[in-house]
This record gives sequence, C-alpha cells and structure tokens, in this order.
Amino acid sequence: MRDGGRIAAAAEVLDDIATRHRPATEALKDWGTSHRFAGSGDRAAIGNLVFDALRRKQSLAWIMEAETGHALALGAYGCMWDVGLDRLEVTLASDRHSDGPLKDAEKTAIRRGLENEALLDAPAHVRGDYPEWLEASFEAAFGDARIAEGVALSERAPVDLRVNTLKTDRAKAAKMLSRFAPEQTKWSPVALRISAGEGPVRSPNIQTDAAYQRGRVEVQDEASQIAAILALDPAHRQIGDLCAGGGGKTLALAALSANKGQIYAYDADANRLAPIHARLQRAGVRNTQVLQSNAKALAGLEGRLDLAFVDAPCTGTGVWRRRPDAKWRLSEKSLADRLEEQVAVLDMAASTVRPGGTLVYATCSILPQENQQQVTAFVQRNPDFSVCDPAEIITARLGQEAGSALIEAARVAPEGLTLTPATNATDGFFVAVLKRAS
Repeated sequence: MRDGGRIAAAAEVLDDIATRHRPATEALKDWGTSHRFAGSGDRAAIGNLVFDALRRKQSLAWIMEAETGHALALGAYGCMWDVGLDRLEVTLASDRHSDGPLKDAEKTAIRRGLENEALLDAPAHVRGDYPEWLEASFEAAFGDARIAEGVALSERAPVDLRVNTLKTDRAKAAKMLSRFAPEQTKWSPVALRISAGEGPVRSPNIQTDAAYQRGRVEVQDEASQIAAILALDPAHRQIGDLCAGGGGKTLALAALSANKGQIYAYDADANRLAPIHARLQRAGVRNTQVLQSNAKALAGLEGRLDLAFVDAPCTGTGVWRRRPDAKWRLSEKSLADRLEEQVAVLDMAASTVRPGGTLVYATCSILPQENQQQVTAFVQRNPDFSVCDPAEIITARLGQEAGSALIEAARVAPEGLTLTPATNATDGFFVAVLKRAS
C-alpha cells in the first residue's frame, strides 16, 4: 500500500473506534483480518497513524475543524509526520486508493497547523489534548504547566527495559540489544531505553528477542522501576506485591532483593495473575510464592509483612502515551469507580503490614484525586500510619547525587513523588511510602 491508501485505512479505523466505542487495538485487528492483502509494514503504518491521531485528537480536530476519521488521519499525517503539505497533496493525488485530493479548506487547516498558528486561541484542554472534564484536575496537579504536561502525555513513548540483575548487568544487556541502539536512562540504574519510531516506523517487538526470552530484560517503564527501587529497604524480608497483575513489580522486587527473603505475589483477579508463573521462571526468580486469588490466602499475610506494595487500580492517565484511546474513553464514573477500589485495596493492604512495617502506594495516574488525596484520606482513616518524607526516601535509595537530581526534576509533595513525561521523560507515575507505628 502507498500512503494515500494508508491514510484512508486509518480514517476507516478511526471512524470505527468512534462509532463503536471500543479499544483501538481491537479495531485495528479487525481491519487487518478483513484486509489480508495489507502487509506487516502497512499494518504498522496504519496503526501508528491511528494512535498518533488519537494522541492529539482534540488539537487535530480543532486544527481541521472536524472530528471525522478522515480529518483526524489527514491532520496526523500532515501535521505530525513531518511530510509537508506539498508531499501530502502529491500522495493523495497519485494514489487511487486514497480518499481523493485535498480540499482547499483542508489545505488551509494543515498549513496553519504546520505553522503552529491554529492553536493560539484554543483552550487549555485542546492545546494539551486532554478531556475537557479533567481541566480542574490538571490545573490542580500542574497549574500553568498543565498544557505542557498534556502535550508530553500525547507524544509517542519509548520502549523502556529493566535489566534483570539476577542474570546479567546493564552493559551486557545493552550489548545483546545493540541492534536496537539502546541508551541508559537518567534515573534507574538498571534501565535501558529504545527510542520510539517516527512516522510509519514501528517500535521493536522486544519480546521476540533472545535477550527477553532468556530473561535478561523485562519491558518496564523507568517510572515503574523507580517505584520498586523506592519501595524496597535492604532490611525488608517479608514482602507482598498485593496487586501483582502480570508480575512486573514482583520481578523487579525479586531482582532488587537478590532472590533473598520471601515475596508473596497476590492479585484478586486470577486471570491477570496467570502470566506471572512463566515470567518468574524465565527471570530466574526463586524467592516468590504466588498466592491463590482468595480471601483465605490474603488472610495468611495479616500483620506479617515488612513491605506491602500496592500498585493500585487507577485511571491510567499516566500511560496515555501508550494507550491514547483510553483517555477519550475515560469518564467521571470510571474515575469514581477507581477511587472506591483504591480505598478498598489500601485498607486491605494495611492489615498485612506488621508494626514498624512499610506500605507503598503507587499508581500510573497523574490525578490528585487518585494520588495525594488518597494518601491523605488513608492516613486519616489509619492514624497508626504516617507518610515518609519522599526526599529522604529518594536520597536513601538512589544516593545523594542521583537522589538530589531526581528531587529537583520531579514533582515532590509531602504526600509522595510524581513523575511525568514532561519532567522526567517517564510515564506518569505516583509513589508514596508510608510507615506503620512500631
């Protein structure tokens, strides 16, 4: 396929997503199934165009003065893929599978978009590409920086890897992955980063690489790695990952503890927990026990844990770079549901922490309601817990030099640490460390 046909295909998928209100991955999969003539390169380019259009759906609709799939696909290709208006015109005019040549109004819109004029009068939520109903939350979280934070959340995300120190070190892992040109990240001492592709170029599928299959690396954003590093004190021996999901934090904690002590991996959803068994074996983890997803298994941890790690269910606003369609499906009701779940899981986790033990609360959200406000409310409900000074925790875990640099760059509040793409080049993430009275 040529680019004109790819733009038309992306428009078709975008209209399908808007009409049927379903995840982009499902719509793209169905399109690929019904258009088997499209090669892997075509599918990658169409997918990239769809996700780029969704990343900047608000601003592109404002620029194009329309929110149809055709307008969004044209806007994404013309304004985001660095092709220029002349090339776009030639592409559409020369491809019989395109939706036809540009109209005069479309030319004017794309020209203004390329010259960065079209958004000068746009409201903050349009310029920052976040839902209008979240304006108050973004303002509370970021103030005047909310547009820049929204823009950063609308960029493509790199592929971040955590080097598994149970099997190798960062230099050796980088050598194994040299064909992808990985770079060391700024904050995590065990992270490698592969830059996001541009235009039609897809990000590499690391899970098919030998380094991944042999357990040398795991796919994990640097912010998530930092959360595990901040959580684990060398004195912790009884550790619970209480919202373990697929086991990413469990694996990180096992590597940080050098397979010493005992880690309990628990999740209320057995289906989410199922992949952890193969991942533990591949990574060479020997100090982890996977618990059954029932109340009896959880009751066995009551009052026993040195560290209870809670990667709570949340809106996922911090990972919009990776799931741009999710931000337009997010609703006030789904936020309210997540808030209720967070209260329940925090109170559940509190019961497992021994006197003098630690509770770590983390989300991949940037919303104050899910982060600072939840921590404040939890301490009010549980006065035997207090929030540890985030700055002290950061310098204790990362060292004075690296810790000070992170404190200066990130958003540090009394309730916890917030990382964002704009400030730290990571996913949006929140971490709070709480201590139970002895």
